[in-house]
Amino acid sequence: MPHCRNITYYVSQGRAIRRMVDLYTPIEDLIAENDRRCEEENDRDTTPEQDRLQRGYIELAKALSWVHEKLAGFDHEETEGMLRKLKRGADSARGDDTGTLKDLVASWVNMECCLTPLIRTDDKHHRGFTSDACGKLLCPAEWRWEDPIVKAGIRDRTTAYIVSENSWPSFVYENYEADTENLERGLFKSRLLVMGLKAIFTSPSSANEVDGEGEGADIIENNRRARRRSDQAKVKTCIRFALSNLTSWRTVDGDFDYHIFWNNIVDFFEDAPGPAARARVNKLLEWWTRKVFGRNHRQDLTPDVISLMSVNTLATQRQQMEDAELDSD
Repeated sequence: MPHCRNITYYVSQGRAIRRMVDLYTPIEDLIAENDRRCEEENDRDTTPEQDRLQRGYIELAKALSWVHEKLAGFDHEETEGMLRKLKRGADSARGDDTGTLKDLVASWVNMECCLTPLIRTDDKHHRGFTSDACGKLLCPAEWRWEDPIVKAGIRDRTTAYIVSENSWPSFVYENYEADTENLERGLFKSRLLVMGLKAIFTSPSSANEVDGEGEGADIIENNRRARRRSDQAKVKTCIRFALSNLTSWRTVDGDFDYHIFWNNIVDFFEDAPGPAARARVNKLLEWWTRKVFGRNHRQDLTPDVISLMSVNTLATQRQQMEDAELDSD
């Protein structure tokens, strides 16, 4: 029985990895980089890829707080067994999330674009650049999908219009349009992204409420969770996949590499060039927290403020009436 419980536990815990740690990188690679740094403590000359791996391991240790201790205490065979179970759970969660968004994104695009005929929720063959609606959302921010030359070039996959991970797709922008003079303006503020994150991390039904702010439930935990950069990158990557005409999960779609796209998103949040850019990133993350989970002002409920509220006021009034009755006797 304990063995069966361990299998179930590791598989269920592994579901967090592709959602909150890293969508692509094998867990073994994250562990190997952390081990390398522990063994080479004075190594300061690291590559961007090694830094990404180390950040991934740190996120793994945050999401699964027990994993570092287990890795230190297990022998090789026990570690291999644990990692297999974690990977099974991770891949299962990724499959569930992409399946959920495959249906939901089609419904959202139908609603957002008022399409006729509608995009089928159960068939991806007519999505991607063959669909005008999906094509506009997938179109690189530096081009205009409405331009017939651009549209034809993308559909014919000419060398002048290569769609790759080196361009931000229009669907990641507020109102699905980029300002080419300031490509950071409106980046990662689209309704589609908010709906996607709410569908995966709160509930599919909550995705229908994106115009206001969240209801503020459990704001402390939710704020911590919403600020994980990997959550943001996962949703953007999965929505891009849902808009495409790919019928099965893969890393490369034509000239578009999803793994590098994931890295580009994470790098935007993690590798700000200076304090001004970092402040803008933090402001963006705060915007996401409000949109998904709402505001919370409990820290402003000081004793002086509470004393003026009706519960305390009523208690005072009742005590005054009680005292008055005693005095009258």
